[in-house]
Amino acid sequence: MAPSDEDIAFRSNIPAPVDIMVAVVYSIFGVCSVLGNSTLLYVSYKKKHLLKPAEYFIINLAVSDLGLTVSLYPMAIASSFYHRWLYGKTVCYLYAFCGMLFGICSLTTLTLLSTVCFVKVCYPFYGNRFNSIHGCLLIACAWVYALLFAGSPLADWGKYGPEPYGTACCIDWRLSNQHSTARSYTVALFIFCYILPCCIIVASYSNILMRVHSSRKHMERHSSRQAHMTSIQTIIVKLSVAICIGFLAAWSPYAVVSMWAAFGPVDSIPPLAFAMPAMFAKSSTIYNPIIYLTLRPNIRRVMCRDLGTLYRACVKCCCCCSEGPVGVRLGTVHRHTSGFPVPPPGQPPIVTLKAPSCDEDAKIPQMCSVSVPTSRRESSKGPDGSPEPKTLWGKAQRGSRKTSLLATVWAKRTSEIDNLHINLEMVPGTAKVAWP
Repeated sequence: MAPSDEDIAFRSNIPAPVDIMVAVVYSIFGVCSVLGNSTLLYVSYKKKHLLKPAEYFIINLAVSDLGLTVSLYPMAIASSFYHRWLYGKTVCYLYAFCGMLFGICSLTTLTLLSTVCFVKVCYPFYGNRFNSIHGCLLIACAWVYALLFAGSPLADWGKYGPEPYGTACCIDWRLSNQHSTARSYTVALFIFCYILPCCIIVASYSNILMRVHSSRKHMERHSSRQAHMTSIQTIIVKLSVAICIGFLAAWSPYAVVSMWAAFGPVDSIPPLAFAMPAMFAKSSTIYNPIIYLTLRPNIRRVMCRDLGTLYRACVKCCCCCSEGPVGVRLGTVHRHTSGFPVPPPGQPPIVTLKAPSCDEDAKIPQMCSVSVPTSRRESSKGPDGSPEPKTLWGKAQRGSRKTSLLATVWAKRTSEIDNLHINLEMVPGTAKVAWP
């Protein structure tokens, strides 16, 4: 029996090794996208009380990129490994719809974010009025805008279908080449979802860079703020350049191929020419979290702090789970500090250092040199009522005033006492203390 047209359309038209390579690349993209966008959402949740309205767009961008990853990557990877589309015509339409919805939402979010940044930097009088309500309304508009273009093929303005390379679905490029209605949809996508966002993003960040350059010239005469302004300018420049390059690299190849398919001889376009631009477009789910996680100082700070906490918790867990006795050897402790907690009235300052209990009774005199605030003189007795066995003279200097310091250390290790008490008292500089 001859294969149906649907079976022919859903067969891969690129070599099997290339399909496997595409599946591997998509697998790497998927893991990196899930990790990056999940981390971005986690960091945003941890600092939710400190979020600025403009940062809502970064959260929405992570949500749309994560939605694109979850809805597209698993089916694309499996189909590439099997060298054909596996899920039928209905799921093909759903796949294409999700790709258009989340992809256009990400594009629109990047465009709105660039516009908001432009207004806040170049027109701060209006930008400072931007609040969370404005941010939520603009994000809702981004989803409505994306839904409008993603739902149009379902309403017969354009049509979804298998890609020419056979293992994924998107716009039916052959139909857009043959029918004027489908071609008008492709042209509308090219203008309103690529040219217009591209112009807005490039114009916004170009004006921001010019404003930063102008501000830098004005701040050159204020040397005290030069370093701070340079740091801010560096961050702005890096973000602006990275976003513009990432946008153009991800979506330009697909836009060029779409126009080629709509107005050129579609049969002369090799299937691989559709597969590679689709791969570049899906890579946008990776570079967005990378840009904001690495170049935004506040987001990077929270991420590094939490990763450090997680690392310390893992190390602590591993240490606690280790078996075997732990031997501790008590030695002389030299501690230099500039102050101690204030003791209750009538008592000298006390510093308690925990030490492991031992089976033998032994008095271990220790010596240390410290600098503490002046306190009243108090007599200090050993645990058995005898004078303290060990003292050390030192000097604490505060301004031009010098004060003599007597430091006495008692240490007794028994099965009942496991603390090392250090009693410090101030005595006149003319006093004489003899070593026992």
